[in-house]
Amino acid sequence: MEADRNKLDLRAKERLAPNSTYAGNITPDEAWEILSKDNDAVLVDVRTDAEWNFVGIPNLEPIGKKPLLICWQRYPDMARNPDFLKNLAAADVARSDSVLFLCRSGARSADAAEYCTAKGFGNCYNIIDGFEGSPDQNKHRGNVSGWKNRLLPWVQG
Repeated sequence: MEADRNKLDLRAKERLAPNSTYAGNITPDEAWEILSKDNDAVLVDVRTDAEWNFVGIPNLEPIGKKPLLICWQRYPDMARNPDFLKNLAAADVARSDSVLFLCRSGARSADAAEYCTAKGFGNCYNIIDGFEGSPDQNKHRGNVSGWKNRLLPWVQG
């Protein structure tokens, strides 16, 4: 298992943009693998409460976990959540945990991973393509990539 995780971590690091400092970019399937095998791995969904309620949330019940719903930006003004680190601490997220950040398409979650790495969290990952992924030719999300497209468990919020 450790060898598989090392290979996954290497792939994740290879996907990083230049100057990124967090642990890496992982696919939704890789996120599910980490969450399934690593008892200390947590999924932090950084979308807004409107997105959680109307679009849905990952369902981690099959692996005995729950996603942490902690917005990176507040709806509707989309200002950064000034209590983000406090919210992580209140949820008992340890700086040594594998922290997997998820948003709609992978941008806000990358920002959260970068920020938390700078604040001393050692294993922050961005889930590329996020919950809904990139839009298709009709500008609809969820059909091309992302958590939902990969048919990973989710529920309506």
